[in-house]
Amino acid sequence: MSSSSVTASAVPPRGRFAPSPTGPLHFGSLVAAVGSYLDAKSRGGEWLLRMEDLDQPRTVPGAADSILRALEALGMAWDGPVLYQSGRDQAYRAALEKLKARGLVYPCACSRREIADSAVSGIDGPVYPGTCRKGLLPGRSARAERVLTSSEPIIFEDAVQGRIVHTIERQIGDFVLKRADGFHAYQLAVVVDDAEQGISDVVRGADLLDSTPRQIYLQRLLGYPTPRYAHLPVAVNVVGEKLSKQTLAPPVTTDEPVITLDAALRFLGQAPVTDCAPGDVRTFWAQALAGWRIDRVPRQRTQPAQSA
Repeated sequence: MSSSSVTASAVPPRGRFAPSPTGPLHFGSLVAAVGSYLDAKSRGGEWLLRMEDLDQPRTVPGAADSILRALEALGMAWDGPVLYQSGRDQAYRAALEKLKARGLVYPCACSRREIADSAVSGIDGPVYPGTCRKGLLPGRSARAERVLTSSEPIIFEDAVQGRIVHTIERQIGDFVLKRADGFHAYQLAVVVDDAEQGISDVVRGADLLDSTPRQIYLQRLLGYPTPRYAHLPVAVNVVGEKLSKQTLAPPVTTDEPVITLDAALRFLGQAPVTDCAPGDVRTFWAQALAGWRIDRVPRQRTQPAQSA
């Protein structure tokens, strides 16, 4: 496998916004939505919507509909039907079986505590030490399923963050594709979904930057094209925590949508929209699309929300 990513080709480009419905749309999620929308639509492309509700225990009833209503109120129309990961188990299972048939997946009996006790710290928690690579020890039962990783580095050029180099085996270890609770893992699901939806451009928060090498690795194993990536700064609060339901981030307000959208536009380093009434989303989007420049997005992983 080549160490450089294969750029997906699509005319027009196709982007997506993929929130997790664990609560209402907040400013941090709005930044990702606005950035991905502008990047796709400014180039005459499509913008798709996917609800990443794979982790059912974390999904909040009504949150998906709340997010959709907020996007509509902000004048953000998506192309095609909304894709829900909760209904995609068969597609994920088929991809996993394809990897199993090639001997690339193995059962793992290790608990999180066991891994933490025996592993070194990596970029996303403990590095899996390969305990079950050669088979389960006597008396142990499989809890999860992992993919064999490689010592070959994954190298790609992020449109915002620049050149990224990761060695998955050393920095992550063999990672989980099917979890102990029976759910398929996020890394597998997002790769399968991006391929099936024909996504050519992934514009999302930099909190997912460290996931991208794993996704590129799976794309190569499964024979999928690799999209172009752009990871936007993540909005954080005054103590440096990512805005989220856990950090009590308030929902975005949509009664004066232009004010809300302009805050996200400024956060992304773009020229503010002028001479636009607070409710005139049509004028806002016309100006914002005409002025979008991804090279103006701050090249940093986090940024205080107050800078908006």
